[in-house]
Amino acid sequence: MQLMSLPTTVNTTVNDLLTQLTMRLKGVNDVHHVCVSTCEVLAEGFGVSAVVLLRAQNEPYYFNAWLSRPYSTTVQMHLRQDEEIIDYLTARPLFTINAQDVPFLSADEHDLIGAPLDSAATDMALIGAVCILDDNVQTAESLLPIIATHIIPYIERAHLYQVITQQRILFEVVNDITVSLTSTLSLRDIYDRVTNPIRRILNVQSVSIGLVDRERKELVFVPELLDQAHSLRVALGEGIAGWVVENEETVMTNDPYADERFLRDVDDQTGFETRSMLAVPLKHNGRVIGVLEGLNKLSGNFSLFDRQLVESISGPLAIALENANLHADVLAEKRRVETIFSSMSEGLLTFDAAGTITGVNDALLSMLQLTDVPAAAYTVFDLVQTEDENSIRHFVQAVFDTPEETEPPQMTCNLRTHYAEEFTPALVSGASIRNHKGILLEAVLVFSDLRQVREVERMRDDFFSNIVHELRTPLATILMYARLLRKDVGQGATETNTRYIDTIAMESDRLQTMVRSMLALARLEAQEIQRSDRLIDVKRIFADIVPALTQRALEKGITIDATIDHTLPPVCGDRDVLYSAVKNLLDNAVKFTPAGKVTVTARGEKEHIVIDIADTGIGIPEEAMPSLFKRFFRASTAVEQGIAGTGLGLYMVKEGVERHRGTITVNSVVGQGTSFHITLPAHTA
Repeated sequence: MQLMSLPTTVNTTVNDLLTQLTMRLKGVNDVHHVCVSTCEVLAEGFGVSAVVLLRAQNEPYYFNAWLSRPYSTTVQMHLRQDEEIIDYLTARPLFTINAQDVPFLSADEHDLIGAPLDSAATDMALIGAVCILDDNVQTAESLLPIIATHIIPYIERAHLYQVITQQRILFEVVNDITVSLTSTLSLRDIYDRVTNPIRRILNVQSVSIGLVDRERKELVFVPELLDQAHSLRVALGEGIAGWVVENEETVMTNDPYADERFLRDVDDQTGFETRSMLAVPLKHNGRVIGVLEGLNKLSGNFSLFDRQLVESISGPLAIALENANLHADVLAEKRRVETIFSSMSEGLLTFDAAGTITGVNDALLSMLQLTDVPAAAYTVFDLVQTEDENSIRHFVQAVFDTPEETEPPQMTCNLRTHYAEEFTPALVSGASIRNHKGILLEAVLVFSDLRQVREVERMRDDFFSNIVHELRTPLATILMYARLLRKDVGQGATETNTRYIDTIAMESDRLQTMVRSMLALARLEAQEIQRSDRLIDVKRIFADIVPALTQRALEKGITIDATIDHTLPPVCGDRDVLYSAVKNLLDNAVKFTPAGKVTVTARGEKEHIVIDIADTGIGIPEEAMPSLFKRFFRASTAVEQGIAGTGLGLYMVKEGVERHRGTITVNSVVGQGTSFHITLPAHTA
């Protein structure tokens, strides 16, 4: 280092001081040690009081001052930058000031002469000064700039070392906390693993975490961290914490009561006195979910390092809190589903794509007369068995093949119970569960117990059958006496009496027809028609029905055009049921056609018999189509025109066709006519 041109005594003294200072600062990486050593060397070498001023590294509004008197202990002071003397000392290249104007010096000391610590030539801007208390201004002017220039590299090196050390500490702390947070999904553990290290590292009295409640637009602080029984709630935007959430910015204040954003009501409510605060927003996916606060620094003030530390921790903490909340939501949903699963009256079974059982509720075990899932029942096919051994396998495959957006498949079956000779009738519904790529994850089967339904249906059918049978005898008696009255009265009866008797006979006859229909329906529903070797000649059915109906059709001005293929194959089933279905359709065609034509065709197509019956009658309204084949349903067109009927005919037709494993469809236009299309499986050799 090139020294300034000084008198020989001064130059020698400076060289000695620089040598001594260099020896003391060799290997020193602490700013405090550099400043203390400088003060002590100057004080001891010149026998005067020495002062070093330096702005605090992490506290831009404060200065540190070191004062060393000859042969006494160096004193360090912490000064606010807004004090006038600090601006005065750092604003001049070389200054002299009366000691009485310096707050930390006594009035009887000499003038304070100083040179600034000017590091404009380096990347690190230092603000400070090296000073002595002496009357020899000429000596100080030559000495102090050299000393100031000499110690600048040592201060900068110490500053850099301090920054590196802080960064390493910051990284280690953040890394330790991040690793700790990734190992838990418990909110309680997260609070403990974050707040305790932060409280210790920041050296603060308290750490608090507030979470945003979007629905209520409030910031809710964790009660355990506030030593309170109830949570503290602050409206978003209120107080410093609310401001941090809304503005997504960090606030560091060492005098919160001087900040107009501070909410004093919180201190009044909690009994906690806030002296300093560091509040950092917790962000996740670009959204603020809460705020992390350090309250009341126990030594000094919050620094930039404190801010960097808390901001570095806020990211991992926000992720951990969000994951914990999601985990809590998943657990709550899981408990909700399990409650629904176990409390359902319907049997429920879930299984994966391989058929392995993943869940069974008590209702299904009750239907199967089991108390627990057998150890051997690994798959759905091991646990659930039906009277038809292949039906459950086919149904599960149908569930797998059915897309999610379509109607879930259903089937009725008899479940084998734990007692091999007993069966439980059930309605089974199934649905598949897939991920976003459409890959099958799981499937669910719902089993509805039909035992009670079947019993109710049996009781209903028995009641229905008994009532119908009971009606037959009084109706036959009424009709018989009406006919006797008509015969006995003869020509002597008045027109009114004759009309009354005819009405009684006509209505009795209509009631008998209805009773016969009901009896036929009861017999139909009581039968179980199976594919057997009993063959039905369809040609003969038409030969018996069409001629007998032709005369009634001609009386109404209706022609019947029948084309029956003489090579029609036979059908397996019940002749009476099939005869009744065809006769009902032809009777309806004549009944609902005021005048016109009825066309009948029967032909063979591959392995089926196809029957078409069409008329040019009044037609069926479109709104009546969904209910056309229901019991006792009558279309509005028939009711309005006063055409008699029970509403059972088409229901019995559909039942009869489907019991022969056939299908029936209908097309109709009001005022133009109706056509029925029937397909029946033909018997093949």
